[in-house]
Amino acid sequence: MAKTAEKSADSATDQYGFPQLRRRLGRADLRAVPEVRKALRDLLAQWGRPGRSDIAELLTSELVTNALIHTDYDAVFTATVGPNGLRVEVRDFVGRRPTLRVPKADDGTHGRGLVLVQSLSDAWGVRQHGVGKTVWFELL
Repeated sequence: MAKTAEKSADSATDQYGFPQLRRRLGRADLRAVPEVRKALRDLLAQWGRPGRSDIAELLTSELVTNALIHTDYDAVFTATVGPNGLRVEVRDFVGRRPTLRVPKADDGTHGRGLVLVQSLSDAWGVRQHGVGKTVWFELL
């Protein structure tokens, strides 16, 4: 049975020695969302900010879900706990920038992800790459 969020891609620390989680996410496989949330929860157990950890899980779910729903490619999730807080990045391989839009009442659950990211994070943005982009947020 294939793993949706490949454990072989996990890493214990980034290049500066800070705790980090990195996963490659399978194309359109939404089973990766709860797996990433659990792995992030485990990483954040050492962060010592339980209220912010809940927000981190919610915003991570939004970014991962967006990457898997709105692209037809794999994505890469990275979370790093550093001296200034938490940084979460989700890289996909589609150059189209996400748009922040005010959700309509009849949209159901669609269109609220980036509004949540903007409202609940301390910083967020989109970084373009030669192929694709990275959507990120930070919690301090």
